[in-house]
Amino acid sequence: MRHPTSGTKSRIGRRLLRLYAGLALYGASSALLVASGLGLEPWNVLHQGLAELTGLSIGVVSITVAAVVLVLWIPLRQRPGLGTVSNVFVVGLAMDGTLALLPHLHGLVVRGAVLGAGIVLNGVATGLYITARFGPGPRDGLMTGLHQRTGRSIRLMRTSVEVVVVVAGFALGGTVGVGTLLYALSIGQLAQFFLRVFTRPPPPR
Repeated sequence: MRHPTSGTKSRIGRRLLRLYAGLALYGASSALLVASGLGLEPWNVLHQGLAELTGLSIGVVSITVAAVVLVLWIPLRQRPGLGTVSNVFVVGLAMDGTLALLPHLHGLVVRGAVLGAGIVLNGVATGLYITARFGPGPRDGLMTGLHQRTGRSIRLMRTSVEVVVVVAGFALGGTVGVGTLLYALSIGQLAQFFLRVFTRPPPPR
């Protein structure tokens, strides 16, 4: 008979594996969007614009922006978890690491395939790290914090913030294109699908 403590440790271990696999995959999938050159998700438009402005890598900028957003949690009275803090560092490092390994892409077909793979894998990654239940990412917590403080819907808060970051990022040189639109139209459905996949109960033994 398995000791209850060993079962608890096993569940926590699986959740940690899911968390870090999800965060690493999120960074890698974002790198695929960058490499495609066809448009980025909203926050990475800002990150790329700031990277162009500062000369830093997009991953380092992502880490810096996430840390600043986390500071904004203080007046919003949000509580970070392990997943929140891990998100700050792992996503940016995975993005830079993946970009360092990817070759320069040629041809619209190849770039389109990489874009599509990046969007789908981003949905997989979202399902993994959210179902690990170690706390929301810094940007997600910002949305929920603004929702709680203002009484406005999360959808309105998310849309408002993402419009601002896209416009600012585009003004700084970030890439807005068909990929940005496809991401906006599909990521909600993809994330919802993979959330259901990763929250299914295990089959009986």
